Amino acid sequence: MVVPVNRRRAAIMAADVVGYSRLMEADEAATLAAIKDLRCAVIDPQLVEHHGRIVKLMGDGAIVEFGSVVDAVACAVAVQKGCEDQVLALDVRGHG
Repeated sequence: MVVPVNRRRAAIMAADVVGYSRLMEADEAATLAAIKDLRCAVIDPQLVEHHGRIVKLMGDGAIVEFGSVVDAVACAVAVQKGCEDQVLALDVRGHG
């Protein structure tokens, strides 16, 4: 019996906090609070706007799926710009 395989195209954005270990060592509470603030103020609104879906969260990063490369790139650029006024810096990469 042959089982049909459902395939779909997706673009992946991976992001993580630059210097996370050093920041956690220096001030764990402040680092966790800054990550929470960054998600609420920058990341989550951009994911909604660009139709992203969080696939996996790690302590200092996330893997996000998009149905469109255009949405993934636009979201990555918007998140990077949004980080300019934040305490933390993100390393954002795309895979498609």
